[in-house]
Amino acid sequence: MTPAETRGASTPVAAAPTGSRSVTLDPPPPVTRTEPPAAPATEDAAPAARRRWRWRWTRRRIDLVVYAAFLLAAIWVTSGIWADPAGRVAALYSSDPAQVQFFLAHSVRVVLHGEFPFFTEQFNYPDGVNLMANTAILALGIPMVPVTLLFGPAVSFVTLVTLGLCGTAAAWYRVLSRHLVRHRPAAAVGAWFCGFSPAMLSHANWHPNIISQFLLPFIVWRVLVLTRSVRPVRDGALLALLVVVQAFINEEILLFTALALGVFLIAVLVQQRDRWATAWRPLGAGLAVCAVLAGALLAYPLWVQFAGPMAYHGLSDAVRDYGNDIAAFVAPGSPTFGGNERANVNLAPNYSEENAFFGWSLSLLAVGIVVWLRRDVMVRALAATGLFFAVLSLGERISWWDRELVTGPWELLVRLPLLDAVVPTRFGLITSVTVAILLAYAVRSAWVLRGVQRRTARTLTAAGLVFALLPIAPMPLRVTTRPPVPEFITADRWRQYVGPDQTLVSVPVPAMGNTDPMRWAASTDLAFKIPGGYFLAPRNGVTGDPGRFGGRRSGIGELLADVASTGRTPKLDDRQRRRFLDELRHWNAAVVVLPLDEQNAEPLRRTVEQLVGPARQELDVWVWDVRKLTDRSA
Repeated sequence: MTPAETRGASTPVAAAPTGSRSVTLDPPPPVTRTEPPAAPATEDAAPAARRRWRWRWTRRRIDLVVYAAFLLAAIWVTSGIWADPAGRVAALYSSDPAQVQFFLAHSVRVVLHGEFPFFTEQFNYPDGVNLMANTAILALGIPMVPVTLLFGPAVSFVTLVTLGLCGTAAAWYRVLSRHLVRHRPAAAVGAWFCGFSPAMLSHANWHPNIISQFLLPFIVWRVLVLTRSVRPVRDGALLALLVVVQAFINEEILLFTALALGVFLIAVLVQQRDRWATAWRPLGAGLAVCAVLAGALLAYPLWVQFAGPMAYHGLSDAVRDYGNDIAAFVAPGSPTFGGNERANVNLAPNYSEENAFFGWSLSLLAVGIVVWLRRDVMVRALAATGLFFAVLSLGERISWWDRELVTGPWELLVRLPLLDAVVPTRFGLITSVTVAILLAYAVRSAWVLRGVQRRTARTLTAAGLVFALLPIAPMPLRVTTRPPVPEFITADRWRQYVGPDQTLVSVPVPAMGNTDPMRWAASTDLAFKIPGGYFLAPRNGVTGDPGRFGGRRSGIGELLADVASTGRTPKLDDRQRRRFLDELRHWNAAVVVLPLDEQNAEPLRRTVEQLVGPARQELDVWVWDVRKLTDRSA
């Protein structure tokens, strides 16, 4: 096969023989063998069997080396947190790790105490939090229960981040090498970028649910299998099980996968309409089985999410407007070898949402791959899919270096059901996967060439990969220290104050910018309740309203947050005192706690003393026993 023929091969969506377990994006080249040549009939069978065994063992060793490389890279990225999981957190943002640790502790209560998994009153008491609408990662937290019990939620958090990075890369390597490109070096390159792209490194700061994408390649594979399946009922049922588990990891990523597959299959169909005649029956039957089975299993959890207590519809305008700057696609990500946090200001909503950031070199290489292999149906389909979602990721207003240019197409889609809860910048994650598969495609295409072009193509491909991937090579996440859990909590001294259905109120009150009390509660497996916290809930606590961060507005919460940030002690009047007591009664507060090492602790102590009287020091905190003040019977 000539190079032109290799590039121009017209290929189906799933080119494996009918009923095969292997699905390729294009036909495996004749020089790529999965087994050694068959022995001649006259050759002794025993030596031939030994050669086959050695061949298989060699492939397994290659796989083990690749998996080990992914694991070491993930440990390298998270090494700063592993040095002290309880005392360190990624420096870019610290609120979400505390929230995830709270969810991990909730999984412990689900397993050990049979607590309702989809709703909790352990924070934002008494309104509670709809956990189905807050990505409670039950499919990750429940398997991690032994680790959480033995070592605490902080260790479980960094373990999930590490496994999320290497597990995603390993899963893509498995599917690419066995079913899609069926070429190990190419699969390793594509899988590397799937697991360690700048977008994945950015979310590794605080989103283990987003980087845990190890089921996605198997979902993609099973959908492609359905296009040529002779057992669509069985294959649809297998797909449904994957969908259900992924729904309890992250529903947004599951939606992205479905959208990306839809756009990709349409892009193939437009080019090869005759393929639809053979694909629509098994694909339709399998997807119908998947929808019925997954729908039955997810019906009640989804009802809780969309119609249960504290359900919300859509996100606030601030989050829905999160979009990438066009320049973000040619800048290196902050947590990479060539990255610069200062240079990336205003190119992404924040440092945890750098969902593009390929750098100039990789962007040019991706374009070059598409031009080189432009005659291939799959390359064109992948390019169309990546470009489509790259445009959507720009958000409602398209900008270049923070200068607004035009209104984006996302403006037309943002209010549609389901899409109204999507953060548009994250569509860049789909583009990252399409770029990764294009890289795998290019490596495989260069390695199968013959003749004088073979050496040149391999050399240019290797040089291009180094040129493109070195500037965005992963670096250890930058970390910062965080206050330890007070001894008052770890020594269980709080138990003499807080009873069932009572709360421990921290100063400042738990909120998006003050999540340390969530870590306190998580360290006790949520043995006590807290008011407020960091979560998504309907505006003003009214079920069905648009979502916002945090529960109902708290006057005293805002007052104490202002004191904590400014250090100024306000002069309070009787009206403010009555308001604070009303809120304490609403929360059924038992004790108010202020750590001695809290920022501006002295102004905070004086402020609270104006409201409820003198404090008493106990171990490393100031304590106000407010049970008599909040006792409704009294």
